[in-house]
Amino acid sequence: MTSSTTDAPRTAAAPRPAPAPRLRTPARRPHTPGRPKRSVPLTLLTGIVLVYSLLPLLWLVISATKSQAGLARSFGLWFDHDFALWDNVRETFTYQDGVFGRWLLNTLLYVVLGAGGATFLAVLGGYALAKFDFPGKRGVFAVVIGAVAVPTTALAVPTFLMFSKMGLTDTPWAVVLPSLISPFGLYLMWVFAAEAIPTELMEAARIDGAGELRTFFRVALPLLAPGTVTVLLFTTVATWNNFFLPLIMLKDPDWYPLTLGLDAWNKQAATAGGEAVFNLVVTGSLLTIVPLIAAFLLLQKYWRSGLAAGSVKE
Repeated sequence: MTSSTTDAPRTAAAPRPAPAPRLRTPARRPHTPGRPKRSVPLTLLTGIVLVYSLLPLLWLVISATKSQAGLARSFGLWFDHDFALWDNVRETFTYQDGVFGRWLLNTLLYVVLGAGGATFLAVLGGYALAKFDFPGKRGVFAVVIGAVAVPTTALAVPTFLMFSKMGLTDTPWAVVLPSLISPFGLYLMWVFAAEAIPTELMEAARIDGAGELRTFFRVALPLLAPGTVTVLLFTTVATWNNFFLPLIMLKDPDWYPLTLGLDAWNKQAATAGGEAVFNLVVTGSLLTIVPLIAAFLLLQKYWRSGLAAGSVKE
C-alpha cells in the first residue's frame, strides 16, 4: 500500500536575511532667503575695515585724556598717568577768550543755513524731477550726473573769483551759498521720490481738491522723510567737515568754522613765539565729532531705510 504524496511532511520556508542598515546623512538645513550665508573671508575683511576705522577714533579718545607733556612722554594708544580730559575740555573753551565756542556757533550757522537749505532744495528738486514731465528733463538728468562727478575742489577757484567780484568774500555767505548746491542729494531724492510716492496717491489728492503745494507738504513730504534725513546727514557731514572752501573764502578768525580754527591752533606752534597747544587741538577734534556721531546714532533707522530705497524692484 503506497502513501500519497500529500502525506509527506512540509518543510518550513527559509527566513530572509535582514536588510543591512543604511547610513543616514545629516539633513541640511535649507537656506532661508532672509538669513544671509556666513562667509569667513567677508568676516575677516569686515573686521579689518572695522579696526582700520576705529583705530584713529580710539587714538583720539585716548590722546584727549593727556596733557601737553603727556602726549610726548606716553604711548599713543595707551593712557598717561595724568588724566587731564576735563582740564583739556575746560581749557579748550576758555583758550583765547573762548574763541572755540565762537567757531562752534559759526559751524552750527553754516550747517543750519547751508545743509538745511541744500536738503530742502534737494527735496523740492528731486520731487519735481521724479513726478513731473517737462521739456529738457533728460538734459537736466545729464547735468546732475555730471555735477556729481565733478569734485568740489575744482570749483573752488572759480567760486572764489565770482564771490570776490560780488564782494561776498570774508563773510558767512561765502560759505553758506556754495553749500546750498548738493548734486548728490538731488540725485538721491530723485531716485527716492520715484519709488516712495505712488502716483495714484497724488492723483487722489488732486481729485479731492488739493493743490500742488498742499499735495507736496501734506502727502509727499511725509513719505519722503527717510530720504530727507539721509540727504540731511550727508550734507551736514559735508558742511561740518568743510575745510578748503572756508580756507580760501575767509580771513577773519571770528568767522572760522571748527575745522579752520583747529588747523590754526595746530599751526600755531610753527610760528615765531607761538604756543604749542596740541592737547587742545586733539580735545577740540574729539568735541567736533561728537555731534556727528550722536546724529548718526539717533537717526540711523531713517538714513538706513533711505539708502535702501530703490534697491529692490517689486
